[in-house]
Amino acid sequence: MKKNLATLAVLLMASASVAAQPNSKQLSSGGYPVNPVPFTHVHIAEGTFWGQRLQASQDITIPLAFSKSEETGRYTNFSNAAQHIKDASKTFEVKKGTYSFDDTDPYKTIEGASYLLQTYPNAKFKGGRLDKYVDSVVAVIASGQEPDGYLYTSRTQNPQHPHEWAGSKRWERVEDLSHEFYNLGHLCEAAVAHYYATGKKNFLDVAIKYADCVCREVGDKPGQASVVPGHQIAEMGLAKLYIATGDKKYLEQAKFFLDKRGKKDPNWKRTRDGLYDKDGYYHSMGDYSQSHKPVIEQDEAVGHAVRAGYMYAGMADIAALTGDKDYIKAIDAIWDNIVTKKYYITGGVGATASGEAFGANYELPNMSAYCETCAAIAQVYLNYRLFLLHGESKYYDALERSLYNGVISGVSLDGGRFFYPNPLESMGQHQRQAWFGCACCPSNIARFIPSIPGYFYQTKDNDVYVNLYCSNTADLTVNGKKLTLKQETGYPWNGNINITVDKTSAGQFNMRLRIPGWVRGKVVPSDLYSYADNKQLSYSVTVNGTPVEAELKDGYFGIDRKWKKGDKVVLHLDMQPRIVTALENVEADRGRVAVERGPIVYCAEFPDNNFDLGAMMLCQKPQFEMKESSMTIKADDGQHTYQFNGLTTAAQTLNYDEKGHLTVKDVTLNLIPYYAWNHRGSGRMLVWLPYELRSTSPAKPATIASKSRLTVSTRTAAVSAINDRLLPKNANDKSVPYYHWWPKQGGTEWLQYELPTATQLSSSSVYWYDDGPWGGCRVPKAWRILYKDEAGQWQPVKNKDEYVVRKGNLNTVHFEPVTTKTIRMEVDLPDDNSAGLFEWEVE
Repeated sequence: MKKNLATLAVLLMASASVAAQPNSKQLSSGGYPVNPVPFTHVHIAEGTFWGQRLQASQDITIPLAFSKSEETGRYTNFSNAAQHIKDASKTFEVKKGTYSFDDTDPYKTIEGASYLLQTYPNAKFKGGRLDKYVDSVVAVIASGQEPDGYLYTSRTQNPQHPHEWAGSKRWERVEDLSHEFYNLGHLCEAAVAHYYATGKKNFLDVAIKYADCVCREVGDKPGQASVVPGHQIAEMGLAKLYIATGDKKYLEQAKFFLDKRGKKDPNWKRTRDGLYDKDGYYHSMGDYSQSHKPVIEQDEAVGHAVRAGYMYAGMADIAALTGDKDYIKAIDAIWDNIVTKKYYITGGVGATASGEAFGANYELPNMSAYCETCAAIAQVYLNYRLFLLHGESKYYDALERSLYNGVISGVSLDGGRFFYPNPLESMGQHQRQAWFGCACCPSNIARFIPSIPGYFYQTKDNDVYVNLYCSNTADLTVNGKKLTLKQETGYPWNGNINITVDKTSAGQFNMRLRIPGWVRGKVVPSDLYSYADNKQLSYSVTVNGTPVEAELKDGYFGIDRKWKKGDKVVLHLDMQPRIVTALENVEADRGRVAVERGPIVYCAEFPDNNFDLGAMMLCQKPQFEMKESSMTIKADDGQHTYQFNGLTTAAQTLNYDEKGHLTVKDVTLNLIPYYAWNHRGSGRMLVWLPYELRSTSPAKPATIASKSRLTVSTRTAAVSAINDRLLPKNANDKSVPYYHWWPKQGGTEWLQYELPTATQLSSSSVYWYDDGPWGGCRVPKAWRILYKDEAGQWQPVKNKDEYVVRKGNLNTVHFEPVTTKTIRMEVDLPDDNSAGLFEWEVE
């Protein structure tokens, strides 16, 4: 593969067109009511909170993502397509187990690398320069593009036998699973970033050709395919391409994709396979893909949380860039629904793994929370665009919460391991992975983290918005005049922020400092969460040592004056640990509190607490002590130590003794930032901490099952759920761990206990896991109990009653007593579903 890549690079890079550096005025305008300040103008200081994250991206994440693209054949797909384009007799098998969106992994990694090159212009990869390697990959990608601009290797490699999701012709299944427009969206995003970072048009030209192909072939004109993206992001990508090129047809195409969505044609024909129009194009209608109604009629966040987030960000683009009042009304209503009813304290979204989707209003479970990393990133995109539309700090309050918690929890501190879901509670069944076959989250992290410098500042007329805090230097333009600001701070660990006017020809302007909602007593921009400790935090501002006062407007402290070089602003934000309660409507959080300090949400994790966290209860008036802490983790290149501020507080644990009496013990509870959990092995973790008796679960005495050695036919991280002594409240309760055999169907699986000593047993009970009708697990066809006799042979027990199979209850079988050290349960899976269980008990 390396040889193929190098060969194609040499042949193709010679034709790469290079332009002068893009015009910075164009980049900082683009038609939004508030002007973005591009990532190319902000430089984060090394060793800071975000500087460490950028360093990890350079050292680990970006090289890993590029290497995985090579190892998994992403580049080979483009070179195969190139060979078919040159010689139509050459076709290549589209491998089973690949995805129709695999092309986007190189796109997203190039995007991240492009952002990164602004911070590390001399970055290396594989012994050479990173920018040269990026050019070689761009050349390989360009080689797989068809002459008319179509770029989709899942078809071009083998047009007669394309990927199983591709459909028989272009765009046929784009509303289903072909992802042709999804690929376009990521291509545009990456190409524009590459152009802004390098000034080169080689990748931008590729994106323009594909976008032009789509604009020609897709629309409402005769002969065009009237289809919309199945998985959204093309809307965002085309809006970004419009801003970069000034060509309005890309914005119009983005708006067409949104305008057309959810509009059902009565002439479509329904088949067993779905809805089709007269030209044979498939159409999707439903909540999952946000196509249940026209977008301007939508007012609730529904369906797949990543698709939704990208679509909502695209709607915000259209609202901001066109001023369309219907779009503004719709996206404002959807955002309000998210932050008032569907928003996790960590800034994550997506309550359920079923459809990776938003749940019902106030459905915010913790253990089973999906909170996909990509969905948190999409929330950053949405809130950023809504700020560019409205200029109100509440959008950055939400953005910051997602950024410091729900996004960066998705990647390890060293940048080399990843979460797909980000739950708010764990029993040890979750762990970061080095990569995923469906690699959307790792590659999304690869592109997003390096882009963070572009979120710090914005301008509008005479206003300069300072929205995020981290040591950095920023080159801005205010009313056409140059300004350089230097920011120095230890944020998010302390609230002392120094901003110096390093250079200026701007004269008078209004510096608008965001006073975060957590300082002003607002956890989120709604009543979904509230502070429960009656603390009143304060802030102060000085200019050149003199205190200044101003009335907050839209959450901003404005300093409107004639500025000169050397002027220094000191912003102090009072930063104290706070306890947070959720609205009573959120069932999962009743009787519990979360703890946060500044923008950081904290959690309790097993390595720091040598007691059962589920049996713990916080004091009614907890007092917290902050301590400088560190965490040493192992990585491929050795051990790394990371610093953070931890918290400690007094708590109690409730336990049942062997006689069943309730006992109480005083303990010290240690808390770490939520983003840092799961670096020291897998075990218990809680964000929402028991605060009332109704929410704690006193530790139960050990049982025969809990004291036994458990083995299973199929081992997963959730195996500990089988004998953890936790039962659900009902069949739909996902707040306790469960074990399942998904995706296995049919056949027989088994579990067995090896007891410490030979014990007489006479009954066994099991609570089945069944997530029907939408999930893949059902109660089994049958089950049975066997034991090992003295000769070591398996024997069935002689049951006294039937092996019942009921959902939502303990299923108990009594049998004639047996004395054994080993007992087994065999389970016959349904023919067309899998099965699982919450608990297996023996007595």
